[in-house]
Amino acid sequence: MAPFEVKDCALLVRTSGLPPAMSMRELRERIAVCGEGVLYHHFCETTLRPTFDDPDYRNDFAVWIKRYLGDRVLAERLGILDPYAASGMDEMRTVTLDIIDDRLGELPYVPWVRHGDEFLFMEATTVVFDTGDFIHAPLDLAPAILRMTNGSIYYHFLEALRRPPVGKDDFSAWLSEAGKEFEPYLKALASIDFQFHNLAHLRKELARVLLQVKEGI
Repeated sequence: MAPFEVKDCALLVRTSGLPPAMSMRELRERIAVCGEGVLYHHFCETTLRPTFDDPDYRNDFAVWIKRYLGDRVLAERLGILDPYAASGMDEMRTVTLDIIDDRLGELPYVPWVRHGDEFLFMEATTVVFDTGDFIHAPLDLAPAILRMTNGSIYYHFLEALRRPPVGKDDFSAWLSEAGKEFEPYLKALASIDFQFHNLAHLRKELARVLLQVKEGI
C-alpha cells in the first residue's frame, strides 16, 4: 500500500454579501436564499475556525440562537443536525427551514437581538497544502494523528466525508487497503460520534480508539 500523505488546510473566510440577521425570522429568510457555500461554512467549517471557548454545538446557527436569541429549544433542535449524514446542503437547508418554521409557530413573538449581536453570513475557501509528512505503516497512524494539526484532522476526517469515496474518511480509506487484519481499526474509527467533539478532542479520540485496538483493550 502507498504511504499516507498528510495534508493540512486553512480557511480563507469572506463575507457572503447577505445582510446580517437581526431576528429569528430574518435568519430564516437569509438561510432560504443563501448559497450552498454559506450553509457549508456555518454547518461544517465552524469546527476549523479558532475560538476562545468550546461551544455546546458544532454549527454556527445553533450557537448564535442559544447565545444571542436565548432560545435553547431551537438551538437544541438545530444543534443535533448532522450535515455529513445529509445528501447535500439543499437537504440541510430544507430541514433547517422546517425546524425554524415550527419554532416560529410555537412562539408568541419573534426573538430579535441588539445591534452588534446580529448573525453575519460568511463563506470560505479551503486552501489545502502539503506538510511533507508521510505515514508508512498502519500501526504508526495513531501516534501520527497525535502530532497532526487541527487543519489536518479536519481535512482527513471531516472534510473527507464529502469527497469521493463519499462517506469515508481518509484514515479509513487508507486502512481498508491494509487487509482484513485492520478491520477492527476501521470499526473503531466508525464508532466515533464526531458531532460531540471539537478538533482537539477528536484528535485524541481518534488516537485513543486506534491504540485500544492495537493493545487489545
